[in-house]
Amino acid sequence: MMGMFLAILNQTLLNVAIPRLINDFGVTANTAQWLMTGYMLVNGVLIPISAYLMETFGTRKLFTVSLLFFTVGSFLCGIAPNFPVMLTGRLIQSVGAGVLMPLVMNVILFVFPPELRGRGMGILGIGMMFAPAVGPTLSGWVIEQFSWRILFHGMVVLGVISIILAALLMKNVGTRRKIPLDLYGIITSVIGFGGILYGFSEAGNNGWDSATVVSSLVIGAFSLVLFVIRQLSVEEPLLDFRVFKYDMFTLSVIINAIITMALYAGMFLLPIYLQNLRGFTPLESGLLMLPGAVVMGLMSPVSGALFDRFGPRPLAIVGLTVTAVTTFQFTHITLETGYSHVILLYTVRAFGMSLLMMPIMTAGLNQLPEQSNSHGNAMTNTMRQVSGSVGTALLTTIYTTQMNAHAGKLSEQMTLFDAGFSQTYLSRLQQFAETVGLPADSSREALNMLLTGEAQKQAAVMGINDAFLWATGFTILGLILSFFLRDVRKDRSPHSKERPEAQPTKMEQPAS
Repeated sequence: MMGMFLAILNQTLLNVAIPRLINDFGVTANTAQWLMTGYMLVNGVLIPISAYLMETFGTRKLFTVSLLFFTVGSFLCGIAPNFPVMLTGRLIQSVGAGVLMPLVMNVILFVFPPELRGRGMGILGIGMMFAPAVGPTLSGWVIEQFSWRILFHGMVVLGVISIILAALLMKNVGTRRKIPLDLYGIITSVIGFGGILYGFSEAGNNGWDSATVVSSLVIGAFSLVLFVIRQLSVEEPLLDFRVFKYDMFTLSVIINAIITMALYAGMFLLPIYLQNLRGFTPLESGLLMLPGAVVMGLMSPVSGALFDRFGPRPLAIVGLTVTAVTTFQFTHITLETGYSHVILLYTVRAFGMSLLMMPIMTAGLNQLPEQSNSHGNAMTNTMRQVSGSVGTALLTTIYTTQMNAHAGKLSEQMTLFDAGFSQTYLSRLQQFAETVGLPADSSREALNMLLTGEAQKQAAVMGINDAFLWATGFTILGLILSFFLRDVRKDRSPHSKERPEAQPTKMEQPAS
């Protein structure tokens, strides 16, 4: 759990630090963005081959080596004299983090039997959910009080402690096998997932009609098709797509992908609203998310225990209902919405999310036979990574497109030919001129600039409202699908009637 916490915390710490890094290294925002994009790409291409790495090298060795990569990368970032060294450190970090996340989850699947797996995943969820929420708050405080380098020095210390503990306490779980290296599969996987992730991440910045975006998505999709065909035709696949024949696993992956897209709406849109439109500091923005982080951290083991007792469907229905209602409330925020009201909405939404992520994921993984755990785990994490990129790109596009559309409509309404606007404008101009004490022409020019800025802010808030409306739609779709979830542990009970469609073939029947 400590390894998982480090890997996910590291992803969120840098968001707040990017503006400071731009100034310190003298680079553009587009160049600095590679610290995020490059990290995500390496993560995305390593997760699909994590099942092969786990079965080939074993848990203990792979966990220790991954932490070593992560710690060395953090050290390079902390001492980086220039941007190329900083980027190199981030990429080395992501090599370790990309393997750590599916590896740690795989340990839980082996250590806990299905009837107790909810509690195990709930404990793991503390790291998965608490880290991304506490990251911005911690990062904002450190950057305001100290140097951004402290963030990476802290990662080095925690990484070294984790390596020592792993060397002393970690044991191998599962079975190791010598699997032949599928070079063709690795190449098509890297190009496929890398192209898809890069294309979607750039779509949010450059638009969907950008030549870079279109070519990345086309090449990525074509390579992905070749990768899937290859994996279905070999005896020892890098990533076994046959796990999708298990109905509850497939349904849980779909619901989790939808939830992830909705989750990224809050993580991406709220900082824009708070910092760019309301003028809150990064620390204040991070503190707003802290109560939600505490709720998620406290509720994660509770939701795991509830899963073990009641199964996935009740938790999913309650959690998605709460998430849908609170996400819809974010479609009504304005430039006057109170800080405490936003905190309350975000905290209640976090409570709903805490009932969802790990229980639904566990519900699907429980259906897989033991020998497919690593592949199912890798597939789940891969889909989460892809859906996170797709969700961010899609919501960015909706936000920017709708913001521009609303700005156009507002500018059309701001015309002196409109009697109502003309009367209000002239009255405000007179008051403004008396307040600032400027000549009529200068006052008119200053007021026009002020009104344009207000209109842009209003259009941006309306764009955020529209993006949250789409996120609400995703959540409602997930809610509808959650009614079809069932507790697969009952399928295995000797006293219950097994459903034929949920059962693996005879050759793949899990050992009792």
